[in-house]
Amino acid sequence: METQNSEKPNWLKVNPSDLEKTVSDLAKEGKTLAEIGMILRDQHGIPKTKLIGKKVSQIAKSAKTNVKTEKEVIKEKVANLNDHIKKHKHDKKAKRSLIKNSWITHKIDLAEKS
Repeated sequence: METQNSEKPNWLKVNPSDLEKTVSDLAKEGKTLAEIGMILRDQHGIPKTKLIGKKVSQIAKSAKTNVKTEKEVIKEKVANLNDHIKKHKHDKKAKRSLIKNSWITHKIDLAEKS
């Protein structure tokens, strides 16, 4: 099993200040942390921001932007699914999705407590 190397690759030509500006701009657009990470990976060729120095969440907090956490996003999904199920009582896929998202929120709550 290979160990992951946390050193910056020599092919990565991004300054930490440019990365922080890009992350703060994406956060101001209303992107979630996961979306920001995917955009950096796909469009800018940055595999992990941690290689540059900080995590995406740390950069967003230092830029003082309001980024939705994973827990907030999933709670919104659960609320939307509850509204949908009230209107469409026989939608079994939505009920299954509600159960799965409820378990995810439960796991996040347990992780926060420990």
